[in-house]
Amino acid sequence: MTEPLALYIHWPFCAAKCPYCDFNSHVRDRVDQARFRDALRRELAHEAARVGRRPLASIFFGGGTPSLMAPETVAALIDEARSLFEPTPDIEITLEANPTSVEIGRLAAFREAGVNRASLGVQSLEEEALRFLGRRHDTAQAIAALEAARAIFPRLSFDLIYARPGQEEAAWRAELRRALALAADHLSLYQLTIEPGTQFATLHARGAFALPEGDDAARLYFATAEEAARFGLQAYEVSNYAKPGAESRHNLAYWRYGDYLGIGAGAHQRLLLDGRMLATRRHRAPEEWAARVERDGTAAVEEEDLAPADRAREALLMGLRLAEGIDPARVAARSGLPFEQAVDPAMLTALLDEGYLEWAGGRLRATAEGIVRLDALLPVLLR
Repeated sequence: MTEPLALYIHWPFCAAKCPYCDFNSHVRDRVDQARFRDALRRELAHEAARVGRRPLASIFFGGGTPSLMAPETVAALIDEARSLFEPTPDIEITLEANPTSVEIGRLAAFREAGVNRASLGVQSLEEEALRFLGRRHDTAQAIAALEAARAIFPRLSFDLIYARPGQEEAAWRAELRRALALAADHLSLYQLTIEPGTQFATLHARGAFALPEGDDAARLYFATAEEAARFGLQAYEVSNYAKPGAESRHNLAYWRYGDYLGIGAGAHQRLLLDGRMLATRRHRAPEEWAARVERDGTAAVEEEDLAPADRAREALLMGLRLAEGIDPARVAARSGLPFEQAVDPAMLTALLDEGYLEWAGGRLRATAEGIVRLDALLPVLLR
């Protein structure tokens, strides 16, 4: 296998739990940095022993809140990955950060550790929205963080959340223009959704707030693409916009159904080994995860050999989120199942006829109208 790997490193700790978040994140008064650094290095070495010295194209520190990691921990993990794999000359190393003063003060140290791309969880530039979303920073801190990160890192991305309660299109356009003027090369724009088990799920069920839906949400989505385009950012995935060449190479590995390793509490990975696609999931609880790694070298609690139909389904679910769409030959190569057997031919024809999907350059992709309906289209398209 010469196709490069992507490596995801999960730091599961946060200063507070956001009410909309269903990620594997945990609030702790104190974190034993040395213990979790050593456990992450050990689990990484365990996986490297399985796959060999493959090329490594990206490292992504996600969470949780990776900017709460000690810069020495980040440096040690980058050095370990570089020693175990063959980093590509243009390896992308991303770290997610929050715009609080404590975390922003560490940005220069993260850059020195080897991080060359920052992803800031701004979420909004409106004070009321930040309070609603449970964020611990204000607008001034968000702007200061963006300006600091832009000066330190060669590449910068940040997140915003839209389709908030009562949000009007004109207000969203104004907020988005203000954000884009801060000159990021990559922007992730997520529609607020209610995830089971979150604080928002409880509040929403009680009728505490309502979200824009249907045509209202679609208008906000299309407004997003229009405003991003004004600043030279194009949608290359449902929720992600970038200037040409600034796409997240790490996330493209997921969407293109490439091999990726995932280490840390609750991390997932997909790895094609000896013709088998192995789907691995690790223990979610941080302390139990660390204890298992210390004992066994890994905290994997499930490893499934995915059937060809399941592989094809995953490849299509991920690939149709991309503006470039999917290459049927790649789906077949990665899944072991001919493309024609992965989709319902009658539904494919119908979705093409209705203008929700299209063939372009031998690839199948969703149209603008299809993108906003992907959640409804995919279940009927896939076998």
